[in-house]
Amino acid sequence: MKSNIEQLLLQVQKPARYSGGELNAVVKDKEKTDIRYAFCFPDNYEIGMSHLGMKILYSLSNAREDTWCERVFAPWEDMEAQMRANDIPLFALESMDSIRDFDLIGFTMQYELSYTNVLNMLDLAGLPVRSAERTSLLPIVIAGGPCVCNPEPLADFIDLFLPGEGEEVTHELIDLLKEHKKKGSSKEEFLCAAAQLEGVYVPSLYDVTYHEDGTIAAVTSQDGVPAVVKKRVIADLDTVFYPDKFVVPFMEVVHDRVVHEIFRGCIRGCRFCQAGFIYRPIREKSPETVNKQSRELCKTTGYDEVSLCSLSSSDYTKIKELLEQMLDWTVEDRVNIALPSLRVDNFDENLMQKLQSVRRSGLTFAPEAGTQRLRDAINKNVSEEEMILTSRKAFAGGWTAVKLYFMLGLPTETDEDVTGIAQLAQKVVDEYYKNPDKPKGKGVQVSVSVSSFVPKPFTPFQWEPQDTQDELKRKQELLKQSVTTRKVSLSFHNKPMSALEGVFARGDRRLGRVLETAWRNGCTFDSWDDHFKEDVWAQAFRTCGIDPAFYANRRRDHSEILPWDHLDYGIRKEFLIAENQKSHSGEVTLNCRERCAACGVNLLNGGKCDAKS
Repeated sequence: MKSNIEQLLLQVQKPARYSGGELNAVVKDKEKTDIRYAFCFPDNYEIGMSHLGMKILYSLSNAREDTWCERVFAPWEDMEAQMRANDIPLFALESMDSIRDFDLIGFTMQYELSYTNVLNMLDLAGLPVRSAERTSLLPIVIAGGPCVCNPEPLADFIDLFLPGEGEEVTHELIDLLKEHKKKGSSKEEFLCAAAQLEGVYVPSLYDVTYHEDGTIAAVTSQDGVPAVVKKRVIADLDTVFYPDKFVVPFMEVVHDRVVHEIFRGCIRGCRFCQAGFIYRPIREKSPETVNKQSRELCKTTGYDEVSLCSLSSSDYTKIKELLEQMLDWTVEDRVNIALPSLRVDNFDENLMQKLQSVRRSGLTFAPEAGTQRLRDAINKNVSEEEMILTSRKAFAGGWTAVKLYFMLGLPTETDEDVTGIAQLAQKVVDEYYKNPDKPKGKGVQVSVSVSSFVPKPFTPFQWEPQDTQDELKRKQELLKQSVTTRKVSLSFHNKPMSALEGVFARGDRRLGRVLETAWRNGCTFDSWDDHFKEDVWAQAFRTCGIDPAFYANRRRDHSEILPWDHLDYGIRKEFLIAENQKSHSGEVTLNCRERCAACGVNLLNGGKCDAKS
């Protein structure tokens, strides 16, 4: 099949997406491995190759002598057309073999609008898209990532989900599959055994019933299966596996650099932020480990930039110590250090001056809301004074461009909050021009990126209604009219795409029919503006007799059974309800280092939260 694929590459744009053979790609003798694992990213190569989780689990699996893990990405429309026309099934990059012949097919689910690509990739592989129609033991189709905190819309298509962190449970799952493959077990026997592993959810072993009004009546596990599935948590980031090399693409990808995770979780508790809750507890990696691993990755990849990633990098308690260690070699080797996810309330100009020693990176901050009232409601503990002071420091340090992130449609939002976005951006512009230390002869540019708020599971806003598209359109127009200077540029997210994201984020199993109908009618790459087919999705909902507003625009009662209530991410529901109530009264919650809010994460799997005071 390899020669046939090579012929196809002459007919498509960006053939490097499909050619394989990159530096540090792992090639093994398939006859000497027991488990072949196709690790799939349901989007194109450039996005998938930028994902840190894929890099970690690819290397972790390949560190085993008995397993060969290969990468698979969603082919772009030109390649898919060639593959279907020439009967070429979906293949893995390292071997060019069809993934239908693999033992394990894993998808990482990073965003809801990639769901149709999962179905399309299974179909391209020559496999039935529905789990019940794949009756043999192999291949087993699994999924992990942040979206599986509510896996129900995909329940009909995936054999098992891995809620939580994958470094340890991946080994356990491979060991179990290897055992059952050797015994000649049935698929049902393997799934029943897998369901006993901590951090494994097998949806076919759970039954869902509904009330007449469409809400869930009960989720019932079959005999011998845990009623509640706990997410998996890694206790120690210093000892857990981390790659010593990354695969280096032949082409430019979205994040073309070394990425190093310095800690997991977040101390802040912003009420809109799903990642800030589902990645708890807070665990830091030591500066010595980060420094050593970052330097090794730069040597093995040749990259000249290291991005120190986390949900709030400047909250890393030993950030100055880490940078001092890294600057010992990055300056000499001309390696740039990028520090994303900075907060305005702990911006350190001395720290930023050190980071400029190789290359100046852009500055991005996320006030999220235009007024202090709304920032308090969402627990974004940043004041306007801190925002202006941070801008002053940045301009004095030589920056002339700042990007600000905001959201429209947040719970309790008013028109005053919307116009407040423009007013805050204007104050940042004004601060530049009255600053005597600003760069000489240069203007300022403030880029305001405005997304549409989407309520997500396991957040205090999981019960809140999402704004309708008409209401979001009105607010966008109001904000446009409120900007009175060319120094401020506005960009908005696609409203219909945000609406669909909201439906699937909090949806249940009944959405599987809608998903399959939309896919069969041509929907793929739904997160791409030029591929999104709003009319096809609307028709799919009508065909299936499902109202998307039931999932997106309806306020839920705190007593309602939610589709994800049988999954335990360590956050007590009582805590989330209390945070929801505090948001409506404008009451803030201190960050985890100031006072433990008793969210419940310390009770999960005997875990320990580094942020507990």
